[in-house]
Amino acid sequence: MSHTLVPSDRVEHVNVYGRNGTKLGSIERLMLDKLTGTVAYAVIKTGGMLSTHHHYPIKWSALKYDPERLAYEAEATLEELQTGPCEFDGDEFDWGDRSRSYTHPNYWAV
Repeated sequence: MSHTLVPSDRVEHVNVYGRNGTKLGSIERLMLDKLTGTVAYAVIKTGGMLSTHHHYPIKWSALKYDPERLAYEAEATLEELQTGPCEFDGDEFDWGDRSRSYTHPNYWAV
């Protein structure tokens, strides 16, 4: 039987490619809205220099699954992700705080 549901642990670590075909990174975690139960956004982990990583949020609705590549495609490029909020490895970043707005349409909205 075929369906569209997937467990969250099978989404984590799946590769994400930008709209220009360049690999952005992989899904590190999903952020769920406690009241509605829906996925609000994903946090994408990108590779960095000297084994450091950057972590960027992107709206879940901006990701589309590509069954041929077994990966997600994002309506963004790495350069666009870099204009918004970011966490470096080891930073204390409150991923649930969406009080700041960002100009890119694929970031969260307040």
